[in-house]
Amino acid sequence: MKKRWAALGVLALVGGGSYWAFEANKYRLPGIVQDWRDPVRPNRPVVWQQGPARAPADPIGAKRPPNIILIVADDLGYNDISLNGGGLAGGIVKTPNIDALAHEGVDFNTAYAANATCSPSRAAMMTGRYPTRFGFEYTAVPVEFAENLSHGGALGPLKPVFHRELITPGIPDYPEMGVPASEVTIAEAVKAAGYHTLHIGKWHLGEAPALQPQRQGFDESLAVLGGAAMFLPEDDPDTVNAKLPWDAIDRFLWANLRHAVSFNGSQRFHPKGHMTDYFADEAMKAIEANKNRPFFLYLAFNAPHTPLQATNEDYAKLSQIKDHKTRVYGAMIAQLDRRIGDVMAKLKEAGIDDNTLVIFTSDNGGAWYNGIEHLNAPFRGWKATFFEGGIRTPFFMRWPGHIAPGTQRGDVTGHIDLFATIANAADAAVPSDRKMDSEDILAGPAKRQAMYWRSGDYRAVRMGDWKLQVTKRPEKTRLYNLAADPTEKHDLAASDPQRVATLRAMIEEQNKGMAKPIWPGLIEGPIRIDVPLNAPWKDGQDYIYWTN
Repeated sequence: MKKRWAALGVLALVGGGSYWAFEANKYRLPGIVQDWRDPVRPNRPVVWQQGPARAPADPIGAKRPPNIILIVADDLGYNDISLNGGGLAGGIVKTPNIDALAHEGVDFNTAYAANATCSPSRAAMMTGRYPTRFGFEYTAVPVEFAENLSHGGALGPLKPVFHRELITPGIPDYPEMGVPASEVTIAEAVKAAGYHTLHIGKWHLGEAPALQPQRQGFDESLAVLGGAAMFLPEDDPDTVNAKLPWDAIDRFLWANLRHAVSFNGSQRFHPKGHMTDYFADEAMKAIEANKNRPFFLYLAFNAPHTPLQATNEDYAKLSQIKDHKTRVYGAMIAQLDRRIGDVMAKLKEAGIDDNTLVIFTSDNGGAWYNGIEHLNAPFRGWKATFFEGGIRTPFFMRWPGHIAPGTQRGDVTGHIDLFATIANAADAAVPSDRKMDSEDILAGPAKRQAMYWRSGDYRAVRMGDWKLQVTKRPEKTRLYNLAADPTEKHDLAASDPQRVATLRAMIEEQNKGMAKPIWPGLIEGPIRIDVPLNAPWKDGQDYIYWTN
């Protein structure tokens, strides 16, 4: 009998220990499972398909279609670009090469991201439609990621809300969370017009084989399929890391991300060196391979998204920045800018600079969880808010001979207009069998009445100079006149109820044409509007809850 009880006690200890070991490590499971299914192989060279050895002779009176390059940064703050307000760390970090795109072309200084987080914004860029039209309402994340965010992240009395009740058998698996194959991507549109289509960098629009770039119109794709990746292995001798202990997102990323890419759906392999350098180097090789035929290149850097990792060389150049995380972040910005300059220089070397439309933007504003102030100055708000800091984005286009250098445009535009603008430049067809929200802004200002944003119960609209935000948690409306108050400091909702009612009715009417989300928003997290995540809680701070 004693032996039986002893055996049961041992089993209980082992079982209890196993349970606690599982609980302590379950948020590492996505990375562990992926490593088991698709271990990261050593680096291998990428061989880009070679275009013609010489450019074909143009028929008399005809011109070769322009090459088109769409460069997208990841979580770049409005003030991370020195053109917009001096740059990071009080102007220490400059971005001359990104600034040059605006100086040598057009700066759309009232341009908006299609959403305040990355996945839906990119879905809009690719399709020319509000992502909510086809159910792409939330950024694609594993269920474990959402649950991880619910453990911790409280701000004073504000606690995250995890909707476990929404986890049902009908939820798509994480790899299936993406742009439906029934949508027409800009890559598919220009490919049909004779373009060779290339994708380099972040995707985050579906990892299942049917949703990957090479099945969505891209002839070739060198991809980080998910939402982020390590820029270098954590223990690489060339990396300077900055971890953010106050941020559950950061902890999850360090535990699960790998330094890995795939090529045309291949098994994962290590890129050569820092991810930003690697993507720029491969973009230059792809340009060389395709210089004698029309090409569309979607160059989607994952910088400066977390995890924060800089090279030793770039970090060493910013010794005047004393705060470590800001210095690492600044080094990533400087590296990104320098490498964009290298890509632009490659166009000149290849002799195609004057026949290439280059577009630059960011998927949304700078992130609150980085713990760095003033990333989106002068605007209030962060990524994952519909304040201007979350959705006002840099938006530059450069096309010699077609866009006059130094052009400034103040009309309201943004990601939603990329599809029609690129398609018309490429003489490609815009789909006519569905509602398109995109307009060709190189032909003139967009004719739309208003621009809309939605993430769960958080809604916003801008019509003319007026912007309304509606939140359920807290239950509140915020009305701003952006002409008089571009930084959204003076809420006029109480003094202008009629305008609130009009704009709210517009939101409701717009929502009638939107689809049910393909997957639910499992987590609602509090975000303070005016301070980063690591700032101490103070009563009276303005906040919203963001659903994802």
